[in-house]
Formats: sequence, C-alpha cells, structure tokens
Amino acid sequence: MPLLVCSAMSCIYNKGEYCSKGDITVGGKEAEQPGETCCESFMARTGNGVTSSAGVPSATIDVGCKACHCQYNEGQCCTASKIDIDGSSAKQKEETQCGTFHCNCGK
Repeated sequence: MPLLVCSAMSCIYNKGEYCSKGDITVGGKEAEQPGETCCESFMARTGNGVTSSAGVPSATIDVGCKACHCQYNEGQCCTASKIDIDGSSAKQKEETQCGTFHCNCGK
C-alpha cells in the first residue's frame, strides 16, 4: 500500500491530509499527464460541515488505478511507494489529480 498524501481538504474523507475512506481509485484511463487524472473517490463536504462516517485516517491506503499509461499501474493497482492527490481548491472529483502520475507512453 502506498503512502498517500492528499491536499483535497474539501473531500469528506480528508482528515489532516490523510484519507479515512480505506481505499481510493485514481481515474484517467487514457491520461498522458497528471491533469488528465482524478481521484474518483473524492466527495465534497457539504456546507453544513458534515464529515465522513468512514474509518480512521491512514497514511497508507489501497489505491486502485485506472490510468492505463501510468508507470505505477500494475493490474489496475498503484505500485508507487508514495502518491500525492492534488486538489487544494477542489469542489468536484475532476478538480483533483494524481500528482505522482508518470506516463510510460514513450513521449
């Protein structure tokens, strides 16, 4: 399981830049750069301050990966030792990205 650091503070699962969901999925099937990926597990906090009923925040987490061209994707699982989910001002999943994504597409 990779170490996960997440800057998407508006996500209900984010607690101190760690995720309390237990697992996430990085999307971006045809991505060739980080901006074409996203955290598909992102869920925005509502205005009433409701937080997740998910588990305890963890520094390590299972990360599924749909980004076929990422060098860390092996069988739709992330093999990076550490990943960064970027999205400090995200209000929806499309405004997040995997900052660790590295294209193995030969470009």
